[in-house]
Formats: sequence, C-alpha cells, structure tokens
Amino acid sequence: MTTTLERPTADRWYRTRRLADGITLIDEPGIKPFYRCNIWHVRGRDRDLLVDFGLGAVPLRRHVALLAEREIVGVASHTHFDHIGAAHEFSCCHVHPAEADILSTPDNGRTLADAFLNDEMFDALPPAPYAHSGYRIPAPPEIALLEDGDTIDLGDRRFTVLHTPGHSPGGISLWEANTCTLISGDVIYDGELIEDAYHSDLSDYAASLRRLRELPVRVVHGGHFPSFSGDRLATLIDDWLRRHRQ
Repeated sequence: MTTTLERPTADRWYRTRRLADGITLIDEPGIKPFYRCNIWHVRGRDRDLLVDFGLGAVPLRRHVALLAEREIVGVASHTHFDHIGAAHEFSCCHVHPAEADILSTPDNGRTLADAFLNDEMFDALPPAPYAHSGYRIPAPPEIALLEDGDTIDLGDRRFTVLHTPGHSPGGISLWEANTCTLISGDVIYDGELIEDAYHSDLSDYAASLRRLRELPVRVVHGGHFPSFSGDRLATLIDDWLRRHRQ
C-alpha cells in the first residue's frame, strides 16, 4: 500500500524556536529528524549570523521573517545538500576552501542529494510543484572563504572558525569563547554520525573530535538533533574514540 505524504503550504514549512543567548533554531519539521538540518541564527549588535540553510525546497528568507530584518553573515558548515539548499538566497556564503568548489558547482552527486533525497527523508513533502527528480541547488552569488582561526565579528559577539574535517573535508565549527558555545555542524551531534560519505575520513574525524574535547564547552548546537551540554559532548566524543580504537 502506497502512502501519500501531506504537502503543507509554504508558510508552514519552516519552524523557529528561540533558545538562550540570542540563538534561534530554524528547521523543517516535514523532514524526518535524522535528515533534518538545524539552521542556526545568532543575533548580533551590528549583524546576524546564519549557519546552514536547509534543503532549499521552499524559499527560506521569504518564509522566515527573522531573516529579512538585518544584514546576515551566511556560513555553510559543509556542503551536503541538506545544509546548503537555500544558500543562494543570501548575497554571500562563507565556506572552508576544501569545499568551495562544491559550493560553486553544487551537483547532486557531490552534495549527496543523489544518495539520500527520496520519500524516506520526509514525513511531509514540500508544497507542489516540488519533486525529487527536479531538485537542484543553485550556487550562491558570491562565495567567501573561511580558514581555521578566522573570526566572524557580529559587533558584540565573535565566533572563531575551527576547521573540523572528518564528516567532510571542509567541515567547520564555530566557537564563541565568551559564552562557551559551540556550533558544530555535522562533525558531532547527539545522534548517529555519518562517517562513510565518499569524502569522509576517520583519521580526520578523530583529530577533530579530540580538538573539540579540549574546549570548555557549555552548550553545543549541532547540525542535527537537539542541542546538548558540554558534559554530553565529552561523553559522545569519548565513546566515539573508544569504539574506533576497537
């Protein structure tokens, strides 16, 4: 028996939840939790930060009022399709050099859309005329590079760029030392990690996780699943390293 998935209207596709420290989670509840990208918005004095852009099947900036208010620094934690779909809606997207080529020509193979984009991803489909077969990711109008150690300055808040490869070669995390906040992308979240993508590397994964383990983290906002504490981060990393030593 074939189940027909609901198609909510575009104005119901995105959901926003305000958290502490001026951070808002934007996500797409029609996508199942394992595949659902967390889009992180951080309010700054002079400008705002947006980390990742979701699937892009429904215009993001048009349907999330929070994103129309002020200048935004857009950052791709990495270039898998579920994180860069709406990056082209912003004047510039920042990315690590190791994945700048993918962002400039985001085909469905290298972004993993060919591997994952099907009905199994969804509890509800994007509104018509969306179809999996027609899914394409436009390139952003401008791409800027972020290197390890660079700073993103929002006026009253500063995030340091950490190159954390493993899940993908250009994966980055953002670290705000003043609040001990880590925005980690897909290198670590509280759920099953994807370690076997075509450009994943377990040695890089281990090095990145050991680096994050040394930070005095209070809260982690990952690329998927709910946010979690620094103590939980330490447990997740220790368990991962233990499993992979075996």
